[in-house]
Amino acid sequence: MLETASRLLALLALLQSRPAWPGSELAERLDVSGRTIRNDIDRLRELGYPIEAVRGPAGHYRMGAGAKLPPLLLDDEEAVAVAIGLRAGRGVTGIEDSSARALSKLEQVLPHRLRRQVTALHDAVSEGPANTGSNVPDPVVDASVLASIAAAIRDAEMLRFDYRAPDREDDVPRRNDASAPFGDWPVLVEPYRLVSWERHWYLVARGTETGDWHTYRVDWISLRMATHRRFEPTPFPGGDYTSFVLRDVATAGWKVHARITVLAPAQDVLPRINPAVGVVEAVDDSTCVLVTGGDSLEILAVYVGMLGLDFHVSEPPGLVEHVRALGERYVRAVTK
Repeated sequence: MLETASRLLALLALLQSRPAWPGSELAERLDVSGRTIRNDIDRLRELGYPIEAVRGPAGHYRMGAGAKLPPLLLDDEEAVAVAIGLRAGRGVTGIEDSSARALSKLEQVLPHRLRRQVTALHDAVSEGPANTGSNVPDPVVDASVLASIAAAIRDAEMLRFDYRAPDREDDVPRRNDASAPFGDWPVLVEPYRLVSWERHWYLVARGTETGDWHTYRVDWISLRMATHRRFEPTPFPGGDYTSFVLRDVATAGWKVHARITVLAPAQDVLPRINPAVGVVEAVDDSTCVLVTGGDSLEILAVYVGMLGLDFHVSEPPGLVEHVRALGERYVRAVTK
């Protein structure tokens, strides 16, 4: 009995690893007869696995898509969540291959309607740089909201929602301008991309009236009823949704802004900064640009000096003067 159970699990793993298997190849891989394979296929069907058989010279077995996922016992939302997590796992060092294999097996048996949801999310999502491991609790995002936004992106359908940011603990008011419209009124946009960064989800969308591009935190979105109104997609300027989100989010609260050329590869600069205070753009193998800012030029001048790397500042003029003054002060401090 144990030998039969082990063989059934091995057979199931093979069937889920690729779209189709000739019976003779399955028999060879498991070192059994073709009759044993046919009997084992019948056993798996009795357990609820939707295994299809194609007869003829090119005959083969394959896993079919069904309305259920026995015996995983996943409901629709759980199946979609697992598939999304596995897609994300393919970008995590050390588990890329295992995540891809597991995803391939799951997608073999996802019903068509669920596979469309997973594919829509995959096609609509971009990822920002790796997380920094902040101790701030992760925001709660409803998976159904992500799925609905992704579907609207896939179908080029206008999206209507209420957008409200929670009050800040430091009592500093949120931005309430054209680039970040907060309020209790409904927002109508053309959705284009979901971007995941620093454990947050952001929607990149275009205003239907102004044509301006905005970034919206998904956990601050409350969807309204579907509009069923299609739009003709407009090419995004530059085509880089992720960089747009990083710049928009990182620069939201800065009073002063700067672009600083750092004479080091981007991969050497990224570990030295907090994404909340800067975005790194690669220029070539030995140079990058740090887009950063702060509450004052004095603080910014000190901050860039703490990178521990050579850099060049050409703007804004006030920052150039502060860096020069700071450098002269340090020289005087060590000169007799």
